Amino acid sequence: MTRHLPAFDDVRAAHERIAGRIARTPVLHSRSLDLAVDASGQTQCFLKCENFQRAGAFKFRGATNRLLQLTEDEKRQGVLAFSSGNHAQAVALAARDLGIQAALVMPTDAPKAKLDAVRAFGGEVHLYDRAKVNRESFAAELVQQLNRVLVPPFDDPRIIAGAGTAALELLQEVPDLEAIVVPVGGGGLISGSALAAHGLNPSIKVYGVEPATAADVQLSLQRGVITPIADNPTIADGLRTVQPGELTFAIMRQHLAGVVTVTDDQLIAALRLMLLRMKILAEPSGAAGVAALMTQAVTGHRRIGAIVSGGNLDPAALARYLS
Repeated sequence: MTRHLPAFDDVRAAHERIAGRIARTPVLHSRSLDLAVDASGQTQCFLKCENFQRAGAFKFRGATNRLLQLTEDEKRQGVLAFSSGNHAQAVALAARDLGIQAALVMPTDAPKAKLDAVRAFGGEVHLYDRAKVNRESFAAELVQQLNRVLVPPFDDPRIIAGAGTAALELLQEVPDLEAIVVPVGGGGLISGSALAAHGLNPSIKVYGVEPATAADVQLSLQRGVITPIADNPTIADGLRTVQPGELTFAIMRQHLAGVVTVTDDQLIAALRLMLLRMKILAEPSGAAGVAALMTQAVTGHRRIGAIVSGGNLDPAALARYLS
């Protein structure tokens, strides 16, 4: 059965549903960032800081929206999610808030800070080796064994709608943006962001940013069909996907102005500027939009918004990046 594509009304409904359970994160502006993006000072950049969200990332929006729509029987069953970290943290925390049991499938090389957080939120962690095991197949087996409700990381209309509430808030606060730049993993955040943006302003441009080594969405859009890639390493673990989802790809084909890529070194440069000049701690995935702006991968706009998707970063990794 074909699943329906979410729409702008779903994003607005999600925003009402999750109000009071999520943080309305700040929108910050920095002259230092403006000058790093455009030395003439003519460009203004506004950051929607989901690194300050509960569980440390935008994922908490979609997870909360999804879990609030479980039936009473599904709540008693409990949920299961697969994730490299942020979605797992979000589901674990949302489940704890609602008194629901949560099992999380995570790779053995997931950042320690994210593993520790999932366990601290009461999540039951099931580890797998991403070089040897397909996470979707492993998760499907556990869903059957544990009789849990699967909560996908991005390819679900309720997850997409919840994620889109971050861009909705950004544009409520800065309504005259000409473009927004959004990190892209599986596409849930940018799909929801595009629905929100074009629901409020059909002329706004929406750009995605991927790691250069994990540009599955860019390739799929170029070919016009979902095209899997190899699972290549990148420090942006939250964007390390091998293909977009069916729903997210359909939305991205309709709404995106383009997808650009950034290297790990460019992500580190953005992370350093955000931390040392703006005093904002972002993980590499969360810094992708800023990296795209600093490298002029997205140009031609005077007022640009970027979503800082998360801030869950291992201290040891941060020390390496700063050195």
